[in-house]
Amino acid sequence: MSDHIFTGSGVALITPIQSDGKVNYKVLEQLLKFHIAKGTDAIIACGTTGEAATLSEKEHCEVLSFVSEKVNGRIPVIAGTGSNDTSTAVMLSREAQKTGADACLCVTPYYNKTSQAGLVKHFNVIADSVDIPIILYNVPSRTGCNIQPKTYAELCKHPNIRAAKEASGDISQVALIRSLCGDNLDIYSGNDDQTVPFMSLGALGVISVFANICPTEMHQICQLCLDNNFAEAQKLHFHYLELMNIMFSDVNPIPVKTAMNLYGFDAGECKLPLVPMSVAGYHNLKDCLAKYDLLDKV
Repeated sequence: MSDHIFTGSGVALITPIQSDGKVNYKVLEQLLKFHIAKGTDAIIACGTTGEAATLSEKEHCEVLSFVSEKVNGRIPVIAGTGSNDTSTAVMLSREAQKTGADACLCVTPYYNKTSQAGLVKHFNVIADSVDIPIILYNVPSRTGCNIQPKTYAELCKHPNIRAAKEASGDISQVALIRSLCGDNLDIYSGNDDQTVPFMSLGALGVISVFANICPTEMHQICQLCLDNNFAEAQKLHFHYLELMNIMFSDVNPIPVKTAMNLYGFDAGECKLPLVPMSVAGYHNLKDCLAKYDLLDKV
């Protein structure tokens, strides 16, 4: 496979929410400008970090349309379009294509789960429904469903299934996927703290929560890996590891959204059932941001 959806740091973008529960499009536009200026390599809208699960279908499609319009082809836009209902995933993927998205990010079916044969059928039906690439999203800790390496090898036979966001946390699984799929399937790390080891195995970058707060730094880490300078990438990785980890001190996206508020963006709170951090967690996060000089930067 000669072309790639993106290389480097793709931000799993938060969705800013007003106090009335509606999407804050003014702040969303500010965030898009921020990421393009700071070197983010791709925008991933309406994923887990973007609270897609609690956006209505109308809101979901409106956010995707807004992001594609404002980015206007400057960097790739990847639309979260996954669902545990195949027909809904097809509908969202078709809508994403209409908005001008460059690719779709499709999570494995959650709650109802499925067999490996069901995964093959589910993703092939979605891939048949659109003309833009599909990035498979494997996050068993949230879905209870793991895409096995042999299943990846079957899925990447479809010309539209081009990449995977691997958030299984299993580096051995990533090595086996690379061995079985080779250049027929691009891999992106789904965990910030595993970006460097994943890229040492041939991953092309990361779909990153950390990049919301440190876009330039995540881009630099990825670029160093792409340049085969893993010694310097490791140094940056270790320097920012504490900050990466504290973004997961509560359920994602609670900490990163809190961090963006402390940074100076009016990101708002998460939609229910996600609630604000504990007082202790909030102060630990604030202290960590202060350590990295990331308070009130806007």
